[in-house]
Amino acid sequence: MNAGKGEENQGIQDPAMTVFVYVNTSKQVGDAEHVKVFATTDAAETWFEENDPKDVAFECEVLE
Repeated sequence: MNAGKGEENQGIQDPAMTVFVYVNTSKQVGDAEHVKVFATTDAAETWFEENDPKDVAFECEVLE
């Protein structure tokens, strides 16, 4: 439920938006392959299956 302009949210909060982050420590900072950010678990899992099945990403909250 989204509150309209000027209305209170009545105690209901939207869940925090999160992303999944992978850091390739074998790459230099600034390298295009150094950090990958995924919007969904499915996107991360698909990328890992195809590119780096032994590694993982960690979930981070997106700050506003």
